[in-house]
Amino acid sequence: MNRLTRNRSTWLPLLWLLMIPLLNICYQRLNHPTEHVYSLVTDLDRITPFVSSFVIPYVLWYPFIAVVLIGLAFKDRAAYYRTLFALCSGLIVAYFVYYIFQTTVPRPENLPETGLFNRLVWIVYRHDQPFNCFPSIHVLTSYLMLRGGAGFNRLFRWATTAMSVLIISSTILIKQHVLADVVGGILVGELLFQVAGIALVWMQQRRLTLKGGKHHVSTE
Repeated sequence: MNRLTRNRSTWLPLLWLLMIPLLNICYQRLNHPTEHVYSLVTDLDRITPFVSSFVIPYVLWYPFIAVVLIGLAFKDRAAYYRTLFALCSGLIVAYFVYYIFQTTVPRPENLPETGLFNRLVWIVYRHDQPFNCFPSIHVLTSYLMLRGGAGFNRLFRWATTAMSVLIISSTILIKQHVLADVVGGILVGELLFQVAGIALVWMQQRRLTLKGGKHHVSTE
C-alpha cells in the first residue's frame, strides 16, 4: 500500500462525520411549538437549582463530540463506526419523537443578562427554542461518547467520562431539559449502541462470507 493510499484510508472515514450536520437540518425545522406541546416537568425538576456556570460544559458539547469521534477514528475504527452509527440513528429517532410528541421546558423567569455565565445562557436560549426536549440529544450523544470511548487509554477515558457527566448534568442545571429527557437520552443511546454493535458484527461476518465465497469460486 503506497503512502497516498494509506492517507486516504486514514482520512476518508472522517467524511462520515458530515452526516451529523446534514441530519441537524431537521432539528431547526422541528424546533418550534406544534398544536400540542407537552410538559414532562416533575416536582424534582422544580426543586433542581439553576446553576448558570454549567453553561460552560453545555456549549463545550460541540467540540467534545468532534474530538472524541475523531479520536475514535484513529484509535479504534470499529468503535468509531459503531458510535457514529448509533449517534446518527439516535438523531433520527429523536427527530421522529419531536415530530409526534413535542415537549417543552420552562426557563428561569427574570434571569438577568449580567455576568459571563448568564450572558452565555441567554445566547443558548436565543439560539435554541425550549422545544425538541425528549429525548435530549445532548445527553444521548454524550452518553454515546462515554460508551464509545471505553477503549481509550486510562487518562483519556476518564476525561471523556467526566466531560460526558458534566454535559449531561448541565442540561438540567441550565434548565434546557428535565429528568425525563435525560433518562430518555440515556436509554435510547444504550439501545442504539447495542444495536450498532450487533449490526457491525453482522456486516463483518457478511463481508467475510462474501470474500470466502468469491475465493471458493475462483479456485475451482
